[in-house]
Amino acid sequence: MILEICANSVESAIAAQQGGADRIELCANLADGGTTPSYGQIKWCVENLRLEVWPLIRPRGGDFLYSDAEFEIILEDISYCKQIGCNGIVTGLLNENGEVDEERCAKIISTASPMPVAFHRAFDMSVDLAKSLEKIINLGFVRILTSGGRANAHAGIENLKMLVLQAGNRIEIMPGAGVNADNLLEIAQVTGASNFHTTAKSIVSSKMQFRNETSKMGNNDADEFSYEQTNVAKVTELVEILKKL
Repeated sequence: MILEICANSVESAIAAQQGGADRIELCANLADGGTTPSYGQIKWCVENLRLEVWPLIRPRGGDFLYSDAEFEIILEDISYCKQIGCNGIVTGLLNENGEVDEERCAKIISTASPMPVAFHRAFDMSVDLAKSLEKIINLGFVRILTSGGRANAHAGIENLKMLVLQAGNRIEIMPGAGVNADNLLEIAQVTGASNFHTTAKSIVSSKMQFRNETSKMGNNDADEFSYEQTNVAKVTELVEILKKL
């Protein structure tokens, strides 16, 4: 049983390791569903952590249909991750019709080799999950992060079960999105999956003593003096649940 933490910062990555996670998907901008973290963050995690580091390679939020310039950036980021010794990377691309972009994905696999590549939740936005699964397997991806095409993994539990059965031992199907201590055991038992993905996050209050409450750095509704971060205790609890399986 493998627990992967979606770590949105260096501090979240440290918390994931302290809690006993096996792997992190290192990213930025959780509010956008995750984007590529900085080179500095990736390098620090590779050099200072013991658990596996798999950066998310996604140049922006929104859909998974990328321009030529964006695709060039994706390949450059992958090359950097390979150069500094990442355990793998996570990415995914679709065509306009919602099918897996096989041509570009093949280029990604080639660029990353021998570093393994996982396919992220772009899979959930594809037009046909069963057909997309076969294409992703044939391309050479090693894992798919998926909610079963639903809003969260618990809602997609039956689809996840079918995907695990279809995949067999050809690729790892990793349930993710809304996985927590209250539903992890059920998701694991129903789907038969052995890899699980979650942020295990909490809201952290700022330690700033001076606070300018009238200025905003981003969304006017956002709290500028709190942020989301992986919680060590939540990771530990998830690890203990998986040990029982």
